[in-house]
Amino acid sequence: MGYRKAEEVLPREILASVQQYIDGQMLYIPRKTQEKRSWGSATDTKRKLELRNESIYAKYQEGISVKELSDEYFLTEKSVQRIIRKLKPS
Repeated sequence: MGYRKAEEVLPREILASVQQYIDGQMLYIPRKTQEKRSWGSATDTKRKLELRNESIYAKYQEGISVKELSDEYFLTEKSVQRIIRKLKPS
């Protein structure tokens, strides 16, 4: 997300209207609905987490305990249990 100066992108009338509500403070303007991207679509973080979770589940199936996995991946035991429960076939 980039920072843009309002006086460089907004017409004076609109800037004056906005200043009536918020003067000299930061203001976040959300994307239009059709322009929104899903979480992780701009980076490979989502895929890295999927691979990590698959690795956790595979090691769990090999007999490694939840405690050992939580220590290895620096996660709480509850987080490891949640990952296993999510990946475990119904």
